[in-house]
Amino acid sequence: MNLTVAQAMVKFLSVQYSESDGVEQKLFAGCFGIFGHGNVAGFGQALLQAELEEPGALPYVLGRNEQAMVHSAVAYARMKDRRQTWVVSTSVGPGATNMVTGAALATINRLPVLLVPADTFADRAASPLLQELEQPSAGDLTVNDCFRPVSRYFDRVWRPEQLPAALLSAVRVLTDPAETGAVTVCLPQDVQAQAHDWPVELFERRVWHIARPLPERSVLARAADIIRDAERPLVVAGGGVHYSGAVDALAAFCEATGIPVGQSQAGKGTLRYDHPQCLGAIGSTGTTAANAVAAEADVVIGIGTRYSDFTTASRTVFRDPDVQFVNVNVAGLDAVKHAGLGVVADAREALESLTGLLDGHRVDDAYRDRYTALDAAWDAQVQSVYLPATPNAGADGKLTQAEVIGLVNELSDPRDVVVCAAGSMPGDLHKLWRTRDPKGYHVEYGYSTMGYEVAGGIGVRLACPDRDVFVMVGDGSYLMMATELATAVQEGVKIIAVLVQNHGYASIGSLSESLGSQRFGTRYRYRNPASGRLDGDVLPVDLAANAASFGLEVIRTSTAAELADAVKAAKASAGACVIHVETDPLVSAPDSEAWWDVPVSATSTLDSTQRARQVYEPHKATQRPFLRPTR
Repeated sequence: MNLTVAQAMVKFLSVQYSESDGVEQKLFAGCFGIFGHGNVAGFGQALLQAELEEPGALPYVLGRNEQAMVHSAVAYARMKDRRQTWVVSTSVGPGATNMVTGAALATINRLPVLLVPADTFADRAASPLLQELEQPSAGDLTVNDCFRPVSRYFDRVWRPEQLPAALLSAVRVLTDPAETGAVTVCLPQDVQAQAHDWPVELFERRVWHIARPLPERSVLARAADIIRDAERPLVVAGGGVHYSGAVDALAAFCEATGIPVGQSQAGKGTLRYDHPQCLGAIGSTGTTAANAVAAEADVVIGIGTRYSDFTTASRTVFRDPDVQFVNVNVAGLDAVKHAGLGVVADAREALESLTGLLDGHRVDDAYRDRYTALDAAWDAQVQSVYLPATPNAGADGKLTQAEVIGLVNELSDPRDVVVCAAGSMPGDLHKLWRTRDPKGYHVEYGYSTMGYEVAGGIGVRLACPDRDVFVMVGDGSYLMMATELATAVQEGVKIIAVLVQNHGYASIGSLSESLGSQRFGTRYRYRNPASGRLDGDVLPVDLAANAASFGLEVIRTSTAAELADAVKAAKASAGACVIHVETDPLVSAPDSEAWWDVPVSATSTLDSTQRARQVYEPHKATQRPFLRPTR
């Protein structure tokens, strides 16, 4: 079959399927793309030809920002439990390197996405080209080589004959639960347009089985013995519980044994917020209940978690001097962390087997009563900030961020999805959001990328068009990448963006203050001619007007009643909309009573920094290396 390299690639991608538990689905839901001179005549022409000749084979969506397109693809893959994803095509040069942040996000979060950046000419006939990197030490180096450290698989197709091997290797990694992440296949501009005779077998329907690795019986038996001997065991549930479809298995395991569960950002929703064994968020942005139980835990059972510093409160939340770890994970890298007993296996398979091995075993009633009481106390605290005794308790009658979260949570449906990524909002959501559906919580906190929210919300809605998607975004993150509102309008993708205006970087501002840096450089202010500093009046940026310019409905709110009415109106609306609300950034949500390691200057002339250092050093002294071998 005679096709160009780009045409062959599009045709191949359109017939790839994934299969898990007997369910088959197309692996690639479509292709996001922005065209430039590097891909318009190659990959762009191939997508056009496919759209005209085989409608629906690989649907194309025009994005506005290359990084944002990757975010949308990754959010989609996460909602689909890594069974489906998107292709992202860009031009050469800045169009390509704009995707590097998205690639890092995908790989850090173990989420599949196929990146197809254009590259410079393979034949070098016209070098140096526009946007070509010239390195005197390496003639084959291009800017796309910066994808290597952030990709799980990287390849460059210099000749047509290399394409089949590159594609098969790429899809193998995308569908491997232990290896998945960003996959980058670079296509030089001239190679994209080259014709070649391809074997027809390359374009036959191909099904990729997503494996469920079984645990080794001897290792699992040892894990069961450790858990049985524990007096205060605790599960830390991560994203792997979702991706393996182990939500029901986790509930059955906890109900049978009485072992409580703390949840990472990716693991939130693995149990309903009101499940008897659910203590909610754990770590630096955790609940006081989960962190109190973690402090006393003698065995920590990590399931599908990579133990980020937020989950472990920078290795200070697990305080028992003899604490042991049992880690269930498909990836060996994560299974051996904290010198734990590594159960390298699918989470569902391991949980079901452990439940059987622990048949008849339950934690003591006294332990169950203690964590139940701690959880009830935290739930009451959440209720107090959701529905405070003094409404609009912030300065000048402004709502607090916790109140905004509470109102949206209370008025949303159980199956609605909240999306967030950066700033103070993810931490508050982690602690406060009452998740009622396994897929109801979508916060990207592996890379915590500002600008993810709107683009991610589009990916979530594309993956689940029967759910309302609430994009919670602060003004700082909104200004990073609001452009994808245009894509939402273009595609008729309904998202409800709750745009919180606090005139600066609320999260970093609070962190800066706690570190003795006096919120320096975190407020949106005029340059003051008198002082020469950014301490003038607040900038008159009208984000509501900016959002309206994209052609979608914008609702301005300032009170709890107005916000409640806006949420109801947005849910009733057929299209995307933005709810604008000003909050008081100086009123914080309840404290997690946990720590996060951000170094404070060891020496300073500022009193504020000196005081912060005095607070920092005792916390630093509590960090643990977790090197004790599991017995």
